[in-house]
Amino acid sequence: MRFFAVIFAAIFCFNTVAFASGTGDPNIDNGGGGLQNGSSENFWYGGDDGVRVTVVDAKTGEVKSISVDYTNEKTGAEDIQVHFGKNSKADYSAGAALSPSNSEYVFRIPEQPLPTIISGGTYVADIDKIRSYFTDEQVVRGISNHVGIEFDKLIGGDYKLMLEPIAYVTYNGVRTALTATEAALYDLKTGGDFGAKFGPLSHKNLPLSMFLEDDDLGYTAWTGATDAKATNSDIISDLGVGIISFKEPEEEVEVASSDYEYRVDTDVYTSVTVTGGEHTPNNPVTVRFYIKNKVYTVNNIVFPDGNSQLVWCKWHTPNTEQTVKIRVTVTGGASVSKTNITANIVDLNKNPPPDPTADDRNDSFRTPSVPNKPQRTSSAWSVWRARWIPHWVWISDWDWVGDDDDGHWVDNGYWEDQGEWEFYTNSYSVSMSANMRITCDEKNPTANGRTMKSGYGINEQVTASISGNSEHTELQNAVAYFPEFYYQTYW
Repeated sequence: MRFFAVIFAAIFCFNTVAFASGTGDPNIDNGGGGLQNGSSENFWYGGDDGVRVTVVDAKTGEVKSISVDYTNEKTGAEDIQVHFGKNSKADYSAGAALSPSNSEYVFRIPEQPLPTIISGGTYVADIDKIRSYFTDEQVVRGISNHVGIEFDKLIGGDYKLMLEPIAYVTYNGVRTALTATEAALYDLKTGGDFGAKFGPLSHKNLPLSMFLEDDDLGYTAWTGATDAKATNSDIISDLGVGIISFKEPEEEVEVASSDYEYRVDTDVYTSVTVTGGEHTPNNPVTVRFYIKNKVYTVNNIVFPDGNSQLVWCKWHTPNTEQTVKIRVTVTGGASVSKTNITANIVDLNKNPPPDPTADDRNDSFRTPSVPNKPQRTSSAWSVWRARWIPHWVWISDWDWVGDDDDGHWVDNGYWEDQGEWEFYTNSYSVSMSANMRITCDEKNPTANGRTMKSGYGINEQVTASISGNSEHTELQNAVAYFPEFYYQTYW
C-alpha cells in the first residue's frame, strides 16, 4: 500500500497537442507586457531565452527522461556562470530544493530555430507559433533523439512533453539561467532582491510566456491576469509550464464543477488574490469571506502598484458531504480574483473494499507497480508589508514682530514629515514529510517477519510532520489504496 498526501494542488499552462501528421496535441497559452530598463549589472535582452523539455509519464506526471535545454542564442548561453541544474517543474513540485551550480551549462541549438518564447523589446512571442513548433513532427523527432526514447514510443500515448521557458539574464554582474519556477524560488532565496531587479521579466513576461489552458497531470489551468505581475506562489504552483500530449485518453474523465474539493470535518484554508493600484496603511484593502452564515474578515491588506496580494481565511468544513458556496467581497478600491467560490465537501470513508470470503479467488491477479502520483509536499509564498520612512522638512512661516520701524522677522514655522511608505515582502513556506509503515498483525500466529498466510490482518501506522513559518493545519487525513484492486476504486 502507498500513502499519498497533498498540501497544495499546482498546475501550469499549456495545451494538449495533436500534430497535423498525428504527432501531438498542445496545452499552452501565454501573456505578458512591457518591460522596464535594466542597469549595467542587472539586465536581460529580448531573444535571450530558451525552453526546457522533459518527458513525463502521461498518467502520473513522473519524470521519465533527462531534461534538455534548447536555445537559439548560442553566445547568450555559452557564458552562463550560474544555473540550477536540470530540474523540471515536476521535480520542484515533488520537493526538490533549488541548488545553484557553477558547472558548465549544457544546452542544445535546435536544427529548426525556436520561435520567440518570451516577449521583450522588439521580440514578440506568438503562442500559435509556439504551439505549431512543438507539435511539428521533425521537432518532436529531434527531442526523441536527444532524450533517448524512440519516436514511435514517445508519441504512443504513454508520455507527454513538459515545456518550461528559460531566461538568460545578468544578475549582479553574473550570467544566470533560470526557468520561471527557478526565478520565483530564487526570488524567495534572495529575500525579494531578484524580483526587485527583474520583476517585469521574472514575475510577468517569463512565467506568463507559458501556462496551461486545461488542467493536466495534477497542474491547474491559469485563470488569473495575463498582463500583470504574478506572485511567487502562483508562479511556483501554476505558471511557466506547457504540456504536449500525443494521444487523447481512451476514457473521458469527468471534471468536477467545483473550484475546490475539501474533506468533511477538516480545517482548511481558502485563498484569493487581490490586485489593483497601490494600497498603503492609509488606504488599505479589506476582504470578507462569507462561508456558512459566518463572515471571515481580513483587514489592512497592502501592496505596491502593479503587484498583488494573496489573502486567505481558515475555516472548518461541515461533518457531512455537501456543496458550500463561498462569497468574497473586497473594499478599498481593489479587485479580487474570485467573488464566488464553490467548494465540494467529500467524505473519505465511502469507498471501503468489499469484505472477502473464505473461498474468494482471483487467478488472474498480477502484482501491480506502485503508482507514483504527483504530489506537493512543500509550498512557498510572500506577503507584502509597508513601513513608513520619515523625512522631516522645516516649513518656514516668517512673521514681522514689533513696530514698522523697530521690529524684526521671526520664523514661526514647523517641522513636517514628508516621508513615504516603503514596501517590502515577508517570505513564508510550509513543508510536510510523511511515512507509512505496514507490519503483520501482532496477534497473527502465522507471521514470520513481513510474511504471513492469507486471511489475517495487518497493522498500519502513519507518521507525519508539518513545519513552516506561517499558518498551516496539522495532518488530518491519510488514505491507503490496495494492491488487490490495483491501487484504484477502493481505499
